[in-house]
Amino acid sequence: MASWNALSPSIVEYFEGEDFYRCGYCKNESGSRSNGMWAHSLTVQDYQDLIDRGWRRSGKYVYKPVMNQTCCPQYTIRCRPLQFQPSKSHKKVLKKMLKFLAKGEISKGNCGDEPMDSTVEDAVTGDFALINKLDIKCDLKTLSDDLKESLENEEMKKEKHSKKEESNESIHSQAIEEKLGSGEPSHSIKVHTVPKPGKGADLSKPPCRKAKEIRKERKRLKLMQQNPAGEHEGFQAQGQPPSLFPPKAKSNQPKSLEDLIFESLPENASHKLEVRLVPVSFEDPEFKSSFSQSFSLYVKYQMAIHQDPPDECGKTEFTRFLCSSPLEAEYPPNGPECGYGSFHQQYWLDGKIIAVGVIDILPYCVSSVYLYYDPDYSFLSLGVYSALREIAFTRQLQEKTSQLCYYYMGFYIHSCPKMKYKGQYRPSDLLCPETYVWIPIEQCLPSLENSKYCRFNQDPEAVDEGCSKEPDRLQVFHKKAIMPYGVYKKSQKDPSEEASVLQYASLVGQACAERMLLFRS
Repeated sequence: MASWNALSPSIVEYFEGEDFYRCGYCKNESGSRSNGMWAHSLTVQDYQDLIDRGWRRSGKYVYKPVMNQTCCPQYTIRCRPLQFQPSKSHKKVLKKMLKFLAKGEISKGNCGDEPMDSTVEDAVTGDFALINKLDIKCDLKTLSDDLKESLENEEMKKEKHSKKEESNESIHSQAIEEKLGSGEPSHSIKVHTVPKPGKGADLSKPPCRKAKEIRKERKRLKLMQQNPAGEHEGFQAQGQPPSLFPPKAKSNQPKSLEDLIFESLPENASHKLEVRLVPVSFEDPEFKSSFSQSFSLYVKYQMAIHQDPPDECGKTEFTRFLCSSPLEAEYPPNGPECGYGSFHQQYWLDGKIIAVGVIDILPYCVSSVYLYYDPDYSFLSLGVYSALREIAFTRQLQEKTSQLCYYYMGFYIHSCPKMKYKGQYRPSDLLCPETYVWIPIEQCLPSLENSKYCRFNQDPEAVDEGCSKEPDRLQVFHKKAIMPYGVYKKSQKDPSEEASVLQYASLVGQACAERMLLFRS
């Protein structure tokens, strides 16, 4: 993807996390700490690399918890959709939806063992208190003009010199202007990032097995002992080694996730559900025409579920939080048909929107950002249902784009019981906060039972392979010019400036540090 990244760089402003803030999970008044930066624009590859280092976005604000200091460590979690099998509680939610669509049946009460929707907890705002204090010390129009002038100078140099300059210096001025003209973050930004909390099962224990299944297995073992050569009917397939379990008849095969979601409905079905994928762009006619209805749903959700006062869930907040994305839409030939970028997945029931899942489609994953829904339809467990639909959607995208094979669910917080539900979407992995490698969640849980903060990678010799090794190669935009940090630092006398830049480099890693432009005033 570098071929177009060079023409469309990411532009960020980094803010050093110096203070502790109120935690939205444990309610500690000064327990939460994170580093953050304002992203004027991000390429999808840069954001993919950032979330693979523990970052996450909320609107255009991108943050990374200080894992060994924050009160409730937040571990990036991803599900492997290609191996995903819906659990019993997942199937109940899908069947509940089918019954409602087919016959209008409304089930009474939630399944006791299924994750609950986000009706049980207030919006998690503590980790984003830093956003409320943001005061970008640059005028965006001036920044845009300065960068345009810098780019024009680069073009003039190109005419005089050979074309041996590095590709990341040949930046298209129009693309930069569009990024920087998208608006300045203000003091009033309030971010709600509430995954759907649920009843956390004890994930460290193996799943319970029914007595009937155990009896069947014993019977099969007995038959195998009586027929060691595997001659018993059904125990050996042609050309295959003897198998312990006979192959099931086709009719007994467990239904796939897609079978459960897209089961055919009768012609006289009571309701019709349609899921539409809409790019987050006011230039998109479908996004524009549905904006008013989508916004009204957001207000209803925030006020009913999170008890937000009307002045805190206005159109400005909605746009900044869920409609303003730093991600550049990209449509490479080998990518998904819908392209990469930010989208709203709208759930239309009988002609009206009842839920919206905000997602990012990136080179290697679908990343879940937020969900808001009509509280009148809470009985449908829309939090669980939308997650299952997004897993199925990831599988669909992977059919054309083979490397796009993960579903990122945000953060897993083991120390918060209501946030453990994400671990029930198996198989899944947690990101090691020190070496940034993925470890199966089953291997992480015993350590998390003993300590809130854990290094999951058990290899004591393992290090962060993507760490900043050459900070002088970091790209800086300063005083109308793009330059490597090695040049920029020669004009700086403030030692705290160097500490801040080096901290940024260590957090984003060498690859992103060399590609993204770090604005310095």
